[in-house]
Amino acid sequence: MPSCVLAYSGGLDTSVILGWLQDEGYDCHCVYVDVGQPCEDREAILQKAHDCGSKSARIVDVREEMCRDFAFPTLQWQAKYEGIYLLGTSIARPIISKACLEVAREVGAEAFAHGATGKGNDQCRFQLAAEALDPNVKIIAPWRMESFRNSFPGRTELIEYCDIKKIPVKASAAKPYSSDENCLHISYEAGELEEVDNNGVGMVDFGMGVSPQDAPDATEEVTIGFESGMPVSVNGKKLGALDVIETLNTIAGRNGVGRIDIVENRFVGMKSRGVYEAPGMTALYHAHLHLEQLTLDRDLVHLRDQLSPVVAEMVYYGFWYTPKMDALLAFIKEAQKPVTGEVKLGLYKGNLEIHGRTAEKSLYDAEVASMEGGGSYDQTDAEGFLRLMGLPSRVQGTVRPRSY
Repeated sequence: MPSCVLAYSGGLDTSVILGWLQDEGYDCHCVYVDVGQPCEDREAILQKAHDCGSKSARIVDVREEMCRDFAFPTLQWQAKYEGIYLLGTSIARPIISKACLEVAREVGAEAFAHGATGKGNDQCRFQLAAEALDPNVKIIAPWRMESFRNSFPGRTELIEYCDIKKIPVKASAAKPYSSDENCLHISYEAGELEEVDNNGVGMVDFGMGVSPQDAPDATEEVTIGFESGMPVSVNGKKLGALDVIETLNTIAGRNGVGRIDIVENRFVGMKSRGVYEAPGMTALYHAHLHLEQLTLDRDLVHLRDQLSPVVAEMVYYGFWYTPKMDALLAFIKEAQKPVTGEVKLGLYKGNLEIHGRTAEKSLYDAEVASMEGGGSYDQTDAEGFLRLMGLPSRVQGTVRPRSY
């Protein structure tokens, strides 16, 4: 009998897919990849998988690895998809594929199944990562199969199937939107959020913090420490990657930081509207950028800024396990070596202020920069500098005078 690994959440969709795969003749090994989903009884989810006929079921906790090896390198690039989105869902998908394929190799499964739809980005991220790691893996994506969609055209049919199969599910009324959460962020989309003329931020019941209007009336300060561009401490306390994120989620969340509402361009071609919250990562991006201003030279930063949108696209589309990304990650690791120091942020009703920054390898020289005299800069040198910089323009102006 053929076997497959199923990325399993225990929700309605993956519960139905587990039963359907068994109907199709597969032995199924369910893998719950823990990326920080909230308020879920993980042991109950595993028991449900066993009760529903799964050949095996396990939890794989990848939270620390995801923060350290995926989220923080993306942060070092200051990568934001289309200049706004901090890529919280995108970052999680390649490591979910990796975890599932590791289980597939262990149990001898030849297929990897997931519940992503045929319209979204996640199908791309799962499949591109899986095929890069195992070129021979078979991908089973039921929502891309017409026979599956004909059997389950809507939520009613999914629930009816669970009733017939005696699969326990919480058959609650449809929410006005759907959400996906991990320790990096929560995304909200679909349902009523597909109407772009409504107030998405006003509609969503956010889960990681308060609104700016409900945040405290006093500024809260937080100090974030970095070593070679990697966040390593909060308020002077050394922390692991996951603890940095969770600590800053709490601090920034209670101050209303990190909410956005965007219309983005999906990889598959259509536009979609999403509301996102990422309080901890928003604070990290802000602090990291301002530490770089002290420690990195102009040309290196400008080159990084040219490549940052490329990295954001690759993460968003799902091209994590590629030679191009390998090279870009090696580049940023080298570029970030001087980015060590601390940044003190002031958080106030959704706003982030810089209240101080220090770096042991700071390139900022107050005497050189000062408008007062002193330092090693001789203003007389600027005369020759500007004559050289202006030479092409003077030659052009002589040959082809401009009207003014």
